This record gives sequence, C-alpha cells and structure tokens, in this order.
Amino acid sequence: MEESILSNKKLLVVDDESDILNIVSEQIMGCCADTKIDTASNHEDAVELLKSKDYDLVILDIMGVRGFDLLKIAVSRKFKVAMLTAHSLNPEALTKSHDMGAMAYLPKEKLDELIPFLEDVLQNDYKSAWKKLLEKLEDYYTEKFGSPEWKNTFWG
Repeated sequence: MEESILSNKKLLVVDDESDILNIVSEQIMGCCADTKIDTASNHEDAVELLKSKDYDLVILDIMGVRGFDLLKIAVSRKFKVAMLTAHSLNPEALTKSHDMGAMAYLPKEKLDELIPFLEDVLQNDYKSAWKKLLEKLEDYYTEKFGSPEWKNTFWG
C-alpha cells in the first residue's frame, strides 16, 4: 500500500462539534498513525494553537468557531487550509473561502472522502487544489446550490 502524503504531518482540526473532531481524527489516524493531530473546539483555543505552533495543514469549521477569522490567521502564517462545513454550505461561503486563501471547501456530508481531499490539498498548489476539488464536487455543489451558476466564480 502506498504511503499517504498525510504521514508524518502536523495537522490542526477545529470544530465546535466533538463528534466531528473525533471522526476527522479517527479517519486520519486510521490512514496515517504517525500523523500528529491537534484539535480545538473553540475560537480562543484555535487562535492560541495557530499562533504558537506550525502546521502542514489546518482543517477549519466555519460556524461556531469563527472559521473565517481563523482562516485569516492560518493563511497569514502560510498554512494550507481546508474549510469543513455543513451549515455554511453555500456559494457565498465557498467564494469567501476561496478568496481568503483556503485550499478547499469540503462539505461535512463528504467526510467519507476526507483523506483523498486532504491529500489533494497537500499535493497541489492553490489553483490545482481548487480545480481538483471543484471537478470532484461539481455535481454535488450544483445540486446543493440549486444552479450551476456558482461555477462562474471559479471557471468563469
């Protein structure tokens, strides 16, 4: 079996739902037991970790932890960031995530595909990571957003 690019990486996972923190951590550790994962369930703890440690990848919820504020800090530190959301699954939040420098915008409904998404984020540059994500989730987003118009922001 080929080793995952997630192996030996340092990740931060931020979500106000403990079950999501557990699911994400378990999936990553199931794939790559040598990956170091820090978690935070609130904005304050996440800010402290983002400012005091280095990460290869940061996974941020949008709601409940002020994810866009955290995204700004993470991007300023040059961390790769994947946004993970359920409640903010809309074209505006997708566009804002993209424009603020996140590398991906993952719906929580797709947690079963988390590992390949995170591997894409780590393996690709900003533009390539978004292109791969949007190609994989084009039909999903079109169905969720009710129109293919959301694509114009990215593929214009």
